[in-house]
Amino acid sequence: MDGLIMAGQLLLGLSILVILHELGHFLTARAFGIKVEKFYLFFDAWGVKLLHFNYKGCEYGIGWLPLGGYVKIAGMIDESMDTDQLAGPPQEWEFRSKPAWQRLIVMLGGVTVNIVLGIFIFWMLTLKYGETYIPNDKLPFGIAPGSVGRTIGLQAGDRIVAVNGKPIVRFEEVSSSKVLLGNSQLTILRNGVEQQIQVPGDILNQVADEGIAEFIQPRIALKPIKEVAVGSPAEKAGMKAGDLIVQVNGQAVNFIDEYQQQLKVLKNKNVTIGLVRGEDTIQVSPIVAADATLGLGLSRKGLPTETKKYGFVQALPIGASKAWGSFADNAKGIGKVLTGQIQANKAFTGPIGIATMFGNTVNWAKFRSLVGLLSMALALMNLLPIPALDGGHAVFLVVEMIKGKPLSDKFMERAQMVGFVILMALMVLVFGNDIFKHILK
Repeated sequence: MDGLIMAGQLLLGLSILVILHELGHFLTARAFGIKVEKFYLFFDAWGVKLLHFNYKGCEYGIGWLPLGGYVKIAGMIDESMDTDQLAGPPQEWEFRSKPAWQRLIVMLGGVTVNIVLGIFIFWMLTLKYGETYIPNDKLPFGIAPGSVGRTIGLQAGDRIVAVNGKPIVRFEEVSSSKVLLGNSQLTILRNGVEQQIQVPGDILNQVADEGIAEFIQPRIALKPIKEVAVGSPAEKAGMKAGDLIVQVNGQAVNFIDEYQQQLKVLKNKNVTIGLVRGEDTIQVSPIVAADATLGLGLSRKGLPTETKKYGFVQALPIGASKAWGSFADNAKGIGKVLTGQIQANKAFTGPIGIATMFGNTVNWAKFRSLVGLLSMALALMNLLPIPALDGGHAVFLVVEMIKGKPLSDKFMERAQMVGFVILMALMVLVFGNDIFKHILK
C-alpha cells in the first residue's frame, strides 16, 4: 500500500508537469498558426492508446508508456521521425514554414511554462506558510556532526558562524547547496577560538552514500524517552517511556549524538544503560540491534524556531528566489558531474528515488513543494543541448538564425536519432541506478 501511495503521488505530479509543459508548446504553436496534430500524456508507442479523441483537427489522448508526453507539430522533424509529410512542399500551417524566431518561441514554450509554474508554486507556498527556520545564533549546544562532518574536521559542540566569510543567519544554510556544491569554507567557533574548515568539492558523493543526517545536525540534549517499540531490545530489557538515559557502559551521556555514537560501536553486543526513572537510578542491559538502535523514540523537541510571514507581493521575490535557486543548484550539480567532481550515480535520482521523496502519506504542502522542484528540474533538463530535447532544437534554431538558412532535413533527422540514443542511454543509467540503490542494495 505504501508503494502505491508513493507511486500515485509521483504519477499525479509528473502528469501535471507533462501536461502543462506540452501545453506551452501547444499554445505557442497555435498562436503562430501552426497545426498541432497530436497532444498526448504518456507515449502511445506502437500505436497503443489508453484513451483518445479528436477535437478541431487535433488528436488528444493518453498513451500506455508513462515516460512523459508530447505534442506532434505539423512540419517538424521530431522524435516521431515522420518524414512523409516533409517530402511535400511546405504549407503555411506547418512549423517549417514559419520564421526561425517563431519556431524558437514554440520550442521554448514548454520550458517557460515549467519555470513560471515553479515560481508560482513557491510564491504561493511562501505566502501561505512563510519561512520557518532555526536561528543559528540561538542553537543552545552547537552542532552534532555525523560521520561525513567528522571526516572534514568538525566536532560536536562546534558553532558554525559563517560560510565563505558570510555570517549564517539560519542553521539550514550549513547543509544548503552553497556548502555541498561548492569548495566552501566554514568558519567555526570551537571553545571560543575561531577556525576555518574547508569543505571538499566532492563531499556530495559522501552525503549521497551516508545521507544528509551524517553531515551536520543541531546538537540536541537527551530528554525522557517518548516511546519504546514493541518487541524491541529496549522493551525486552525493561526500558519504559519516561526513562531518561544518563549513561552508556558507565560513561555519562548528555546528548543524542553521544548516545548514538556509543551504540554504533556496540552492534549485536550487550550494553549497560544507566537510567533515571522517577527518583531512582537503575541499570538495564539490552542487546544493541544490527542497525545500532535499541528501538527507542527519542524526543528532538526544544530547538528554537522562528517563522517569518510575507504578504502577497512580498512573497513573490522570495518564491522566485527559491525556484531559481533550485534551477541553479541542479545546473551546478550537472556541471560537477561533467567535470568529474561528483559521480553520476550519486547525483541523479530516477522515478523510484523521487517516489520515495513524496513518502507513504499524502501531505499536500510537501506534494506541492516537490512538484515545484520537479518543474524547475524538468525545465533545466529540457534546456540541455541534446538533439530531441527542446534545448537541442533551440540550439539548431539559433544556428539557423546566425547562418541565415535552415539546417538540412537529413542533418536534423540524424541529429534526432543521435539524441534519441543519448536519451535512452541516460534513461537506462538513471533507472539502473534507481534499482540498485532502492531495490537491490
